[in-house]
Amino acid sequence: MSGVMAASENSAPSRGGRFGGLLLRALSAVVLGPLLLAAVWFGFPWIDLVAAIAAPVMILEWSRLTRGAPVLRVLACLYGLAALVALLWLRHQPDSGRETILWVLACIWATDIGAYFVGRTAGGAKLAPSISPGKTWSGLIGGMAWAAVASAAVGYAFGLGETVHLAIAGAALAIVGQAGDLLESAAKRRAGVKDSGRLIPGHGGLLDRIDGLMAVLVAVAIARLIAEGAWPWT
Repeated sequence: MSGVMAASENSAPSRGGRFGGLLLRALSAVVLGPLLLAAVWFGFPWIDLVAAIAAPVMILEWSRLTRGAPVLRVLACLYGLAALVALLWLRHQPDSGRETILWVLACIWATDIGAYFVGRTAGGAKLAPSISPGKTWSGLIGGMAWAAVASAAVGYAFGLGETVHLAIAGAALAIVGQAGDLLESAAKRRAGVKDSGRLIPGHGGLLDRIDGLMAVLVAVAIARLIAEGAWPWT
C-alpha cells in the first residue's frame, strides 16, 4: 500500500533530523510490505481478505476525519470503497491482473520514495502550505521522476506497454497519487489531527499509508474501463 515501503514526505522531521523517524517506518514496511506483495501475487482469496480487513478500518478512519459532516463522510467512504473495488477488479483481470497491481504499487512506492528524499534534500517552495506544509514542488518533481523510471522498468518487464508511454503514465500517476495524499491531508487538517489513526507504528493510520494508492487505483481502473479492457499506454 502507498508508503508501506516508503516514508511520506509529509511526515514532520523529528529528533533524528531531516530523515528522523525513517528507521521505525522502514521496520514497519519490512513487515507489512512482503505480506501485501504475497497477497497480490497469490490473488484469491488473500487479496480479497486484505480488502475485507481494510474496508472497515478505512470507514472508521474516514468517519473520524469527517465527523460532523455527514455528506463528506458518505462521499469519503464511497471513495475508499471504490478504491477497494478497483483493487479487486484490476487484480482479478485475466489479462495481467497480478502484473498490473504490482506495477501500480511500484509506481506509488517510487513516488513516495522520490518525493521524500528529493523533497527533504532539495527543499524549496511549498506545494500546498495551507494543506500539507511538509510537501514541496521539488518533492513532487522527484516523485514524478522516480515513478516514471519505476513504471517504465516494471511495466516493460511485465509487457504492459511501450517504455516511453509507461514512463509518462508513471509520472502522471505520481501526480494523481500526490493529489490523493493532499485530499487526505485536507481531511486531517479539517479534523485537527496529525494522523488518521495509530494502526501502523511510525506511519499512523491506514489512510495515511494508502491515501495516494486509493487515488491511483481509481484512476487506473477508470482508464482501463475507458479503454474497454485494453491499456491506453500500450
